[in-house]
Amino acid sequence: MQEEEVLGKAYDSRLMRRLITYLRPYKMYVALALALILLESSLEVAFPWLTKIAIDRSITVANIAGLATIALVYVVLLLVRFVCASAETYVLQNTGQKIMYDMRMQVFRHLHTLAPSFYDKNPVGRLITRVITDVDVLNELFSAGIVSIFGDIFTLFGIMVAILVLNWELGLVTLSVVPMIFVTTAVFRRKARDSYRRVRIAIAKINAFLQEHITGMSVVQLYNRERKSARKFDEINSEHLVANLDGILAYAWFYPAIELLSSVAIALIIWYGGGKVVQGALTLGALVAFTQYSNRFFQPIADMSEKYNILQSAMASSERLFKLIDTPATIINSSPAMKPTRPPKGEIEFRNVWFAYEDEDWVLKDVSFHVRPGESVAIVGHTGAGKTTTTSLLTRFYDIQKGEILLEGVNIARLDLAHLRSSFAVVLQDVFLFSGTIESNIRLGSPIPHERVVAAAEDVNLRPFLRGLPLGFEHPVNERGTTLSVGQRQLLAFARALAHDPQILILDEATSSVDTETELQIRQAIDRLMRDRTSIIIAHRLSTIQRCDKIIVMHKGRVREIGTHQQLLAQRGIYYKLYQLQYKDQEVAVSGD
Repeated sequence: MQEEEVLGKAYDSRLMRRLITYLRPYKMYVALALALILLESSLEVAFPWLTKIAIDRSITVANIAGLATIALVYVVLLLVRFVCASAETYVLQNTGQKIMYDMRMQVFRHLHTLAPSFYDKNPVGRLITRVITDVDVLNELFSAGIVSIFGDIFTLFGIMVAILVLNWELGLVTLSVVPMIFVTTAVFRRKARDSYRRVRIAIAKINAFLQEHITGMSVVQLYNRERKSARKFDEINSEHLVANLDGILAYAWFYPAIELLSSVAIALIIWYGGGKVVQGALTLGALVAFTQYSNRFFQPIADMSEKYNILQSAMASSERLFKLIDTPATIINSSPAMKPTRPPKGEIEFRNVWFAYEDEDWVLKDVSFHVRPGESVAIVGHTGAGKTTTTSLLTRFYDIQKGEILLEGVNIARLDLAHLRSSFAVVLQDVFLFSGTIESNIRLGSPIPHERVVAAAEDVNLRPFLRGLPLGFEHPVNERGTTLSVGQRQLLAFARALAHDPQILILDEATSSVDTETELQIRQAIDRLMRDRTSIIIAHRLSTIQRCDKIIVMHKGRVREIGTHQQLLAQRGIYYKLYQLQYKDQEVAVSGD
């Protein structure tokens, strides 16, 4: 919300120079639009002058032929202006849409480069606002502001020159209301700026509130918080309503005020200019032209006030967007990045690794262990011991502060990121599924043949579930897989891992959310999946890891014990206590039954 509140300058040359770079690929379109705008503005200045000529040289002297000629020229110029206006609108809107497309693609690609630590600190609702709302605001700048403002300026300048050439005294009388227009516009800008700031804050609050409460709707309903949530949303929504109404009020008096001042200017023209006509110092045609110029003079001023708000919004949106785009990707390839030609055998080594998410609040402290190729290793420990952090460091979701992590004897910081991550398959406790189909969620865009997808589904016993679906592998999956059970999502995740055929497998509490029957179904599949692969298993249920080649016991960020299940029980240390605690829990559960 604080980001939304800071609007900055109405015009920032640094930001504008950067925004203009997005116009460079379309400079021919911009040049064409600018030429059309200038031509259209010239015609706006020409029409009242034609009216003057028609009155003074044809109507007052009964020159019907001359009047017909001028009328024909007038109609032709109207058609030219129509073509110019249509072409200008199309070119500007087309350019604005293309720039909006380019910016969204740039932001989306950049989001892919940012580490998980960035998403830990930035709410999803705020990022969606950047990609959707802020880019829309900049589209308005490119399609209706940055180029067309030159047309307004040129029109104003042309009208001022025309009225001063016609009669400088009457011209000064006409322009006498301009100071009042500047005062009115200044007040309107201040009111509109305040309203816009409050609307932006309210929108940010609405986005954040909706994202949080829709995601957690089951908790809201479970604890009967519907009314309380509705009241809170009503408060936020009311802030948005009041802010918008204040903006509407500003517009409601601004445009009538401009119309009133325009009418005052016309009244002055009729009063002073009419006297000049009576005295013979001014022609009737010039007087009529003055009234037409007066009407045309105030419209660009009103338009420029509107464009001020567009500019204000664009500066704020561009500052937020560029702040996101300029956020550096902290997890990047080294130069040069190594990309071995052979797939890794699965040898992993942690050497004196220290890691903290924030400053020196160490989550891992001097962690060292070695995993041989094809070995199955379990990591156990109390909650917060650093088990999941260890696997996140392996895939370089975070970079360590001290020590080394080696894959095949090479520091992973020197390896190509895509190559490194393709060596792993990770099955998490909370499986994330994308909107699509069962098959697309197993493939995840990889060129995996259908036969391998089918074989992977068979291996994890997913086929019995698929046979009950009319579309089978093409069965649609909703956002996050909400129509599938926890067990079905878990089986799908195992099929995904199998289909990608990784050399190193990481199972992070992968069976904790699966019922006993489903766990038995996939135990064989896990054994097949682990065969001839290096496997790292994080588990709370010690019964699932007893057959592992090695068990690493972590406590408060340090490796305390390493050995087989029997060796660790014989030591009667931390692992023995964990095992005893779970064994007692099982005894209590059995006696309770």
